Amino acid sequence: MESRRLGRTGRDVGVVGLGTWQLGGDWGEVRDDDALALLRTAVDEGVTLLDTADVYGDGRSEQLIGRFLADLPEGDRPLVATKAGRRADPHEPGQYTADNLRAWTDRSRANLGVERLDLVQLHCPPTAVFSDDAVFEALDALVDQGLVAAYGVSVETVDEAMTALARPHLASLQIILNAFRRKPLERVLPAAAEAGVGVLARVPLASGLLTGKYDETTTFAETDHRSYNRDGAAFDIGETFSGVPYELGLRAAAEVGEVAATRGVPTAALALRWVLDQPGVTCAIPGARTPEQARSNAAAAELDPLTDDELAALERVYDTHLREVVHHRW
Repeated sequence: MESRRLGRTGRDVGVVGLGTWQLGGDWGEVRDDDALALLRTAVDEGVTLLDTADVYGDGRSEQLIGRFLADLPEGDRPLVATKAGRRADPHEPGQYTADNLRAWTDRSRANLGVERLDLVQLHCPPTAVFSDDAVFEALDALVDQGLVAAYGVSVETVDEAMTALARPHLASLQIILNAFRRKPLERVLPAAAEAGVGVLARVPLASGLLTGKYDETTTFAETDHRSYNRDGAAFDIGETFSGVPYELGLRAAAEVGEVAATRGVPTAALALRWVLDQPGVTCAIPGARTPEQARSNAAAAELDPLTDDELAALERVYDTHLREVVHHRW
């Protein structure tokens, strides 16, 4: 798999990683053995970055990754990017104190079974946090103490991303980017490239819409955020189907599927290749629930880049169906 430098971490990672929110249970139940098999398959297919968070399953995702890492020689371990901060009240920026950041990262180190975290990212904190010098001084201190190798941010909006990119020691930036959420192309990706900050593209398949496998009859488990967060009741609505109304997303995904069919590839593969083709993207981090899905995601890295005609067709889908709905929101 092609590798790219992940910003100021100084490490190269494969262009397709693995998001592990689903291992915490917010996408339906995943058994331990199935989770470990999924992680093994992803790494065997060339994945060298795993993205997790301390709140995924209240630490279950990190703990499963820790069990997986324990069986690997240290030199063969993928980079693990975790996230911190959502254990606090998401509306209270004052909770992002040095003591809390230390406690959250200590918990993640214990869950993962490591002395030092490869990368810790602020987990979509309140907007005010990105302008708080004390927060970033606390993160610098964690690096100086050897508890964290590097830090980044995960953001909801373009404006938050632009504020964070001014931080001189920021290693990485995670943001929703897919063929249904194109706004980061305008300012964020060029600014990140200029700053030398790596970009992790999350929700690259729009919570599965861009697999082309859903229709009006598809149902999701009650524990799946695609059931309980469609109206943003639990967290930012943009995290679920990229903020696209489900029925509208189905129509748009069908048109993306037509473009993929012309090339003779799955809709998901074309959608992931679109993300990888965007200048400034380091790594896309799709989730997967089965080894087969992990293999399919990794295979997207082997596709030829999209043609000008394919890129134009996907832009038309966005402009026709989605721009008016999502572009102004994030």
